[in-house]
Amino acid sequence: MLTQRSLRSAFGDARLVFLGLLQPVVLLLLFSQVFAGVGTLPGVAEYGGYINFLMPATMVNIAMTSAMGSGAGLLAETYTGVLGRFRRMPISLLSVLLARTLSDTARLAVQLAVAIVAAVLALGFSARGGVLGMTAALAVTLVVGWGLGWVFVALATWLKKPETMQAVTFIAVFPLMFGSSAYMPLDTMPAWMRAVSTVNPLTYAIDAIRALSLGRPVGMSVVLALVLALTTATLGATAATRNFRRSA
Repeated sequence: MLTQRSLRSAFGDARLVFLGLLQPVVLLLLFSQVFAGVGTLPGVAEYGGYINFLMPATMVNIAMTSAMGSGAGLLAETYTGVLGRFRRMPISLLSVLLARTLSDTARLAVQLAVAIVAAVLALGFSARGGVLGMTAALAVTLVVGWGLGWVFVALATWLKKPETMQAVTFIAVFPLMFGSSAYMPLDTMPAWMRAVSTVNPLTYAIDAIRALSLGRPVGMSVVLALVLALTTATLGATAATRNFRRSA
């Protein structure tokens, strides 16, 4: 019931739904054009164009944006008194947070589907992994997005102020995305950044989604991405529930 309520909230405002669907398309269009010249570099050309290299990273970027929205949405419900009413009800505090992350993951699935269709029809994205590979890539992205959602929910229950939350997410998101294999091959990076990228969890998520969607060798990338995402979700849920209970 809580998840249904969160879903109604997520899809109830037509303007927010439209903007949520438009954002990933705009991001994909901007990055594919700004970095179009990268498509001829070694390590990218083999993918058949920069859009093929970029699209999996954009999927993770969309998941990251959705996760940030989970934290922001939770703070909004705190200030409107919704969470206060839930605290007075005989329900698990974890279930309240779980409903938030699940509803946002459902919305993320719609955003990803729209972005994939736009990439194929308008930008020439070639999903060489076929329907099965693209479906697997979508599933991995959703798990990663769900795990990231718990991180930002935990941050929201800890920081409690929208301004502080915004500052922290800005500081965290850009280094995580640009300090990974998202936009450039690791071999083209300076040694110090390459070292940072190899310990960045998003690198493994992007590599896994890239391999699945483009029909390339997967290796251990999918296993690593899922293990890291589920570990992140577990730690985030534990921290969020503890913070939420303390503020009750």
